[in-house]
Amino acid sequence: MTKRLTVGGVPLGGGAPVSIQSMCNTKTDDVEATVRQILALEAAGCEIVRVAVPDMAAARAIAAIRESIHIPLVADIHFDYRLALECVRQGIDKIRINPGNIGGEENVRAVAEACGAAGVPIRIGVNGGSLEKSLSQKYGGVTAEALVESAMGHAALLERVGFTDICISVKCSAVPVMVSAYRLLSQRCGYPLHLGVTEAGTPEMGMVKSAMGIGGLLCLGIGDTIRVTLTADPVEEIAAAKKILMAVGLRQEGVNLIACPTCGRTSIDLIGLTREVERRLKGCKKPITVAVMGCAVNGPGEAAAADVGIAGGKGEGLLFARGKILRKVREEHLVDALMEEIGKL
Repeated sequence: MTKRLTVGGVPLGGGAPVSIQSMCNTKTDDVEATVRQILALEAAGCEIVRVAVPDMAAARAIAAIRESIHIPLVADIHFDYRLALECVRQGIDKIRINPGNIGGEENVRAVAEACGAAGVPIRIGVNGGSLEKSLSQKYGGVTAEALVESAMGHAALLERVGFTDICISVKCSAVPVMVSAYRLLSQRCGYPLHLGVTEAGTPEMGMVKSAMGIGGLLCLGIGDTIRVTLTADPVEEIAAAKKILMAVGLRQEGVNLIACPTCGRTSIDLIGLTREVERRLKGCKKPITVAVMGCAVNGPGEAAAADVGIAGGKGEGLLFARGKILRKVREEHLVDALMEEIGKL
């Protein structure tokens, strides 16, 4: 089990529920736009949010942003340690930084002491695209071993000045490298791990990459907080993250819809039925499993664990609950009957 940290009241690591993160794409010194986007992320289910802090104007906007939102705020900082110090003064909840690129040990110590006094954790964020040239040359490119050595080297800088409230990420756009890096890192340290496939791309492919990388690691018991990175509105990242957590069994928020893929035995418009059920269930918060099955083979028996479901026949179907057949229903009334049964749950 990893070390337990607290990020603005949200527990991270140590067996705490896996939290969902995202990052604003607004200019941080535009307080109104940034707050507006964070509130939208909150409404979608984001639990920790990060903003870019490229300059002092962005750092000085932190307090105003922080007082207008309801979830922990993380500052993303590179190169200038003074930005980190200002963010701490402004009331930031967590800092994402690489100690090795903010100057000598004196600068690292200044940031660590400020964060320690304020109870602000630090995330060491290693990315394949910004890996140190020396490590890239040593390992012949971006490899799992190179990413982990970079992360452990940065952690050692903080440890030398007595700071251990650390979270680590070793993100890469190549899923196999990312998975290998996190597996290796989990064996070498007990710090909480922030999972993500960086530069995953547009929602269509980015969701697949994230589900494979993040979901695969979560199935192995690795990971304490996640961010799905998509080239899209950040709100879409939250929906994707929720789906991943549901798929790996770590959350049950809303309906889990299961449906068979259809085959030559199907004598009902299963695709149309499934789409209609999905449409009607949108926004339903009941933590239930609903099944839409195509025939007697993939019917009540196959979906016995579903709270309620329908199984198609020829012009009609079966309505069932927990594997028990309730009654036969004509095809045109199947969805209505299903929704009525869901309403009773």
